[in-house]
Amino acid sequence: MAIKREEIQKIVSSYDADSITIGVLGSHSAEEVGVSAKMMGFSTAVICQKGRESLYAKYNRHLFDHIFILDRFSDMVNPDVQEKLRELNTIFIPNRSFSVYVGYDNIEDGLKIPLYGNRMILRAEERNAPRNQYWLLEKAGIKIPKKFDSPNEIDRLVIVKVQQKHKPLERAFFYASSPEEYYRRAEELIRKDVIDREGLEKARIEEYVLGQKFNANFQGWAITDVFGDFDFLGFDDRKQTNLHGVLSLPARDQLTLDVPIKNEEIGHYGLTMRESQKPKVYDAAERFRRICEKEYPPGMIGLFALQGAVAYDQDDPSGRRLAFYVFDVSPRIPGCPCVGPTSPEMRRLTLKHRRLLYRYGLKEISAPMDLPMLEIKYAAENDMLDRIVT
Repeated sequence: MAIKREEIQKIVSSYDADSITIGVLGSHSAEEVGVSAKMMGFSTAVICQKGRESLYAKYNRHLFDHIFILDRFSDMVNPDVQEKLRELNTIFIPNRSFSVYVGYDNIEDGLKIPLYGNRMILRAEERNAPRNQYWLLEKAGIKIPKKFDSPNEIDRLVIVKVQQKHKPLERAFFYASSPEEYYRRAEELIRKDVIDREGLEKARIEEYVLGQKFNANFQGWAITDVFGDFDFLGFDDRKQTNLHGVLSLPARDQLTLDVPIKNEEIGHYGLTMRESQKPKVYDAAERFRRICEKEYPPGMIGLFALQGAVAYDQDDPSGRRLAFYVFDVSPRIPGCPCVGPTSPEMRRLTLKHRRLLYRYGLKEISAPMDLPMLEIKYAAENDMLDRIVT
């Protein structure tokens, strides 16, 4: 049975608000969480899996006051681990690895640790889940690429989003322009053990958007009467292995390769957008916030991202109008460390929240993760922790 929010609110109401610990799974964005939490004066805890702990327990030991090294990430739902986390007054920050390795059933039904964010919306990131991200985007009226229900319908360039066979966190995208090309490339990836038929059956086939990619990053506020509805943080794009290695070769050399292309994210870089197009991005975020409040109350709390591209609007007969197409949603920490130092929006957010920053002895918003910590700090000081957790 799913954990009710009231149960989590009761737990957090018993916490010592002057001694909050920020918890995170030791993967994906844990360093970002550790840095911002420590800068805000919080105690920190990291859940590590044995054999994968060195980055946090050795090289960045100064970021974490409490280190839990478990046989498996999912062991954090064990009663003894949960009890220790509650004794530390832990508020946990969900990241992508948390969703994948701890598991949605555990998160929704068994983890009685307050989360900063909406635990019930995490599952919506999965393409085959009911009421998933695409369902939300469609209901919100946000532009998304055309979806093909069958490979036999393919009549243009498409991208096929299929999970890698041996890496549940990563996807092995491939491209096709016809049913024949789809089946040929799918068989190649199956033969090379990159994907399997079960994953292929669950794959999403959608039109490839010919435009510049922009991952738009936001902070959704829970205490809206103090912080407002949401803040835009800036854009990033991703670097993939081995896609970008292939793209760095001359075309004639690319054609000689016989290796499966993998869109496995390995890095990020920041970029900016023309101001004339930014309102489209704000509009998409506002629509997404409203639909999440309706379908997944209390809505989108904390950092989230709308991953998309700006391309020519296919609904515009003139062919001149641009549109922001969204093809993926991150309903949790996007994991975009480059946004802090590369985004001009960071300076604007410092101006917007300068009174609270001065109150806590900080000069600026320097990273996206600073914003969740700012709200948690404010909530702890003003007896509002029940408003920011699920």
